[in-house]
Amino acid sequence: MRKGPLRPGQRVQLTDRKGKPSTITLQRGGEWHTHQGVLRHDTMIGQPEGIVVANDAGHEYQVLRPLLNDFVLSMPRGATVVYPKDSAQIVQVADVFPGAHVIEAGVGSGALSLSLLRAVGDHGTVHSYERREDFAEIARGNVEAFFGQPHPGWKVLVGDMQEQVPHQESAGAADRVVLDMLAPWECLDAVRHVLAPGGVWVSYVATVTQLSRLAEAIRASGAFTEPEAHETMLRTWHLDGLAVRPDHRMVAHTGFLLSARRLADDQTPLQLKKREKQSEVTTEDMQAWLPEDAVWDEETLKRRTVTGRKARKAAAHSQKLAEAARGADDPAPSQEPSQDTVQDTVQDTVQDTVQDAAQDTADTAETGRGPRGGAVEQEET
Repeated sequence: MRKGPLRPGQRVQLTDRKGKPSTITLQRGGEWHTHQGVLRHDTMIGQPEGIVVANDAGHEYQVLRPLLNDFVLSMPRGATVVYPKDSAQIVQVADVFPGAHVIEAGVGSGALSLSLLRAVGDHGTVHSYERREDFAEIARGNVEAFFGQPHPGWKVLVGDMQEQVPHQESAGAADRVVLDMLAPWECLDAVRHVLAPGGVWVSYVATVTQLSRLAEAIRASGAFTEPEAHETMLRTWHLDGLAVRPDHRMVAHTGFLLSARRLADDQTPLQLKKREKQSEVTTEDMQAWLPEDAVWDEETLKRRTVTGRKARKAAAHSQKLAEAARGADDPAPSQEPSQDTVQDTVQDTVQDTVQDAAQDTADTAETGRGPRGGAVEQEET
């Protein structure tokens, strides 16, 4: 999928003279229609990537296979993806190596799973836990579409990690644990069970309150080293002759990464020596900051709730891309929707439209590339 001439079923990224990228899936006899004319797929099939092709109106496009970053920003999604700048940091901070066994929880659309699978290689394994079956279907389609086939070391398990890990994983079997969820401290016992001594635990959280709650829970457990946290902000630069300056937009806060390492059993973590403070944090202070009765859900944390209709649509799209990448000649026959599906679609339509518009606006502000990375899918044209 990554080498040789371009073949049917592969995705390519077309970039016009304005720098706008569009992602399509090649098909024999296929055509890509825009307001600037028609580009025929056969002019690209069999050619090396890096060529420049023109449509019937003479408009030129640069043709390249999308990189992992490009694929993540253009792939079908239900939940908001972990952006490439954070995925790269997670792989580095967790020190994910070829052949490692990684436990992941909170699969979402599969963006982080792709980076983890790339890092562990063909001989490593990634076991991904996801509560929602529709999200798991989206992730499966996206992973197969990117690799061109199911990854031999990947397994998706539907359910709560803290409930399933003690039954699915042996004690100390995991080299690394990566969590992307609302309340990762609820999985502390499961992580302590599955992570080998010296193994790395990395959690991706969006808010300061989640970060503080998780750090205190890790300290209180006595099973891990002192937690460390950071965030990454990405600022691109404008390069035009002598006009070299930072771009006006940047990818700023998307989330915090908190990491800690598993200690051997029956060991006590070292209390790091700190500068003396004028006043110590009291129990009352902690209760005011992190109340015990706090509710950690999408509404409280102001995160977008993905409706069933949107998730089903993204899952169908990702499966279609996966079939094309596998080289399937005929797509799977469509099935008539059930009465429950029709009712769900009617109920979700209005809510979905409002949420999609808000998410597209947020994506534009966050990446500077427009909705979903500025990609235009031929299948949706």
